[in-house]
Amino acid sequence: MRVWIDLTNSPHVLVMRPVIERLRRDGHDVSVTARDFAQTLALCERFGIEHTAIGRHRGGRIVAKAGGLASRTAALARWARAQGGFDLALGHGSNDVTLAAALLRIPSSTMFDYEWATIQHNVNCRLAAAVVVPEVIPPGRLRRYGAAHKLRRYAGLKEEYYLADFEPDPGVPAELGIDPGRPLVVVRTPPELALYHRFSSEVFAAVLARLSAASREQGVQVVVLPRVEQQRAELAAVAGLVVPDGAVDAQSLIAAAALVISAGGTMNREAVALGTPVYTTFQGRLGAVDERLIAEGRLRPLRDASRLEIPAAPGAGREPAVRRDPAELVELLLSPLRAPSSPRAASQ
Repeated sequence: MRVWIDLTNSPHVLVMRPVIERLRRDGHDVSVTARDFAQTLALCERFGIEHTAIGRHRGGRIVAKAGGLASRTAALARWARAQGGFDLALGHGSNDVTLAAALLRIPSSTMFDYEWATIQHNVNCRLAAAVVVPEVIPPGRLRRYGAAHKLRRYAGLKEEYYLADFEPDPGVPAELGIDPGRPLVVVRTPPELALYHRFSSEVFAAVLARLSAASREQGVQVVVLPRVEQQRAELAAVAGLVVPDGAVDAQSLIAAAALVISAGGTMNREAVALGTPVYTTFQGRLGAVDERLIAEGRLRPLRDASRLEIPAAPGAGREPAVRRDPAELVELLLSPLRAPSSPRAASQ
């Protein structure tokens, strides 16, 4: 079977890495395309994922996004046609690959775990043959996207699947000069280019100011992971913050951290999966996954920087890591080519 996987953002590389490995291990021919955005291409290189770079991010405005979607979809379709066709196309929230696959009459599966990205889901859910989501998302929230009879639902967090074989590399924090005897806080910047998070976060800015002071006064080590180069340049000028020059093994940093603070989603859930205490400063509409994690006390919302509890020692408050078999995700993603027999189908 020939499978096409498209990667449009950094987290998608992480999600699809074990999927690619298992498909190839089972003898399938897998081709990967990737968009030049954030650390997507750098992460492909780090994980040794052979890929074809096609297109780039066109900016955060709706008009620019629409233009980027049209041009990249056309480029993907030309590329796929030149490859001689595929049996299935896969993406994690990639409108580009779903549209291109539909134009070429290739069945597709789409994944996501945040249900309020309305524009994205109205495209993907209507065109894809299978919609793979966490079972905690109520099917009623997805019905308006045309996904009601396409849902393939999995238990837990997607991060628990792609981190199933993860072993932290102690050399990663060491390369950044991190002292294992002092507490480490890992911070991820807001996804300000995303349509569901259009505004700058005053809370996040106040958190950075407090952490900068804690670094100078309490010896707390603070590593900030920016999403784009503009953020990197601005953060590098803030005293007390360690800002890596490029893409790093963020999971190894999370595993070594006493605390994670993120304005996005993926790193929050990676911290939960790895058992590291975590705050979210996300100010958009909460999805069902975060709602459940907050209700369970595994994710703490932070709306006031003065309420931030900065750890006094490394490793305090850690929980055991949760691991799940990625083969379960692979089965759900391949479901358009198989008889409908998933135990987590939408009829549940």
